[in-house]
Amino acid sequence: MPLIAACLSFLALTACGTVTRGTTEQVTFLSEPPGAAMRTSLGPGCPVTPCTLEVARKQEFVSTFSPPGHADVQVPVTTKLSGSGGASMAGNLVAGGLIGAGIDAHNGTAYDHTPNPVIGHMVPLTSAPAARGRRRAAPQS
Repeated sequence: MPLIAACLSFLALTACGTVTRGTTEQVTFLSEPPGAAMRTSLGPGCPVTPCTLEVARKQEFVSTFSPPGHADVQVPVTTKLSGSGGASMAGNLVAGGLIGAGIDAHNGTAYDHTPNPVIGHMVPLTSAPAARGRRRAAPQS
């Protein structure tokens, strides 16, 4: 009986989402066209896309894609309540694990990053000046 009580107490104090989902998430970065360098406002980045980084679930950030011959593109990445993360939080509350729910909320385990994958759509830099002031040839009669 004391063992069962100890196990139930442990379960009530454990953060289910932290155990089942973890505090980090794999975020994939793609660029169109591929091959851009990518950095995040958190610090880490990738020398070439496509790539994947492990990011804390509660961290929102901006990813900046820097491809050669193209303008830099910034894509904000936010967090949203996940369906399975919300279920873990609800499970904590139903099972009496108010402390566990608080831990999950603090760790961000109930959240997912959006968008994921993060896609940077590149815009080519123009190297030729715009054709201004050119006249069309008059039609020959």
